[in-house]
Amino acid sequence: MGKSDLSVLPRMDTLLASPALADSGLPRSAQKAGANQVLDQLRRALRAGETMVPPLTVLARQARRAAEELARPGLRRVVNATGVALHTNLGRAPLSPRAVRAVVQAAEGYSNLEYDLSAGRRGSRTGRVEELLRELTGAEGAFAVNNNAAAVLLMLSALTPGMGVAISRGELVEIGGSFRVPDVMARSGARLVEVGATNKTRLSDYEAVLESGEAQALLKVHPSNFKVVGFTQSVEVEELSALAGRYQVPLLCDLGSGALGPGPWPQDYPTVARWAAAADVVCFSGDKLLGGPQAGILVGRGEAVRRLKTDPLARALRLDKLSLAALEATLLDWRDGVPVPARAMLEAKPQDLRQRAEELAALLSPFCPCETVETAGEAGGGTLPGEELPSWAVALDPAEELEAYLRGWTTPILGRIHKGKLLLDVRTLLPGETDIIRDALAAWKGEQP
Repeated sequence: MGKSDLSVLPRMDTLLASPALADSGLPRSAQKAGANQVLDQLRRALRAGETMVPPLTVLARQARRAAEELARPGLRRVVNATGVALHTNLGRAPLSPRAVRAVVQAAEGYSNLEYDLSAGRRGSRTGRVEELLRELTGAEGAFAVNNNAAAVLLMLSALTPGMGVAISRGELVEIGGSFRVPDVMARSGARLVEVGATNKTRLSDYEAVLESGEAQALLKVHPSNFKVVGFTQSVEVEELSALAGRYQVPLLCDLGSGALGPGPWPQDYPTVARWAAAADVVCFSGDKLLGGPQAGILVGRGEAVRRLKTDPLARALRLDKLSLAALEATLLDWRDGVPVPARAMLEAKPQDLRQRAEELAALLSPFCPCETVETAGEAGGGTLPGEELPSWAVALDPAEELEAYLRGWTTPILGRIHKGKLLLDVRTLLPGETDIIRDALAAWKGEQP
């Protein structure tokens, strides 16, 4: 196709001057990028033999939609209607109102991040968080880094460099993103010593490698993202603590999910306080059952934690001011008995969820066929494996079409397709999000022929 065949394309300045783009309020760079995207698509179509060129007003609307998409941030808020409370792909725990306010306050100006206002000199970055963690867990010392994998790395690197560290074969977990406990141990400088079998590990297995000198430390990892059932046996943390005391070796624990105390999880689920009373150091995640920001939290004996805080690696793994603000506020919620959103989701009662689903169905029924259905959610985020959460959802039809439409909405709405229906589980909906869903479906109905 010759050059003259492309002459049917509108000029860039003409397209940019069209009201749909010119009056959009979008940055000029986004307008130009959107217009270029539309014109490039047209050029390819013309070279492929297509000769139809839409009117300028249509092209301008297409360019505006492209510009709006390009102007949106890559990291965006979404509506989680999947029923998975701690959805790793969706950012795990949503922050509490108190934590959100703390983040905004820390972000919009300067802060006393490392300044002691009472003494008038440099202060501790994590001092307030450490105080709250000691109060909530009963531990002698506390510290926080940027995630739990970092906490494990710091713990092993600072306390067991070059040592043989005994761990049950049933606890060699993959912690997400293909990162595995053996890989983290290898990078820390510790030497992995496997004991027991995948399904059964006895106290005598640990004792054998301590007695032989093959291991000089013990590591217990809670398999919080999977469950082994059937012919199984494991060693309780208190038994390991007594063994570590006899051989005068450190006991380190990765609790992962981080339950601070009793809650909407099984009564025998291990808590931070219980493990911290037995171990030298326990680490866990901030954005799982704690319901806060991403963080790796370490609590334990005072001298062991002091060594972690003074290790050179601690600075490389430290928390930023926004995460610290969110973590402190989350811990204050726990101290004051205020349920964080993730906990409220996990302990929601089926009868309350049914009522919420019926209210949502009534709100959405003018726009598409829908009904309330019983379903089951889960905690997610590598916590409470195998524990189903009885729930209620609104089932929408047509499923495939609506799933794609809602996922592409201004605030993307994510559900799940089950038995030919799109399910929107109300357990994981936050205040105000039903209105977002209603507006999206009203717009969808308006687009239908």
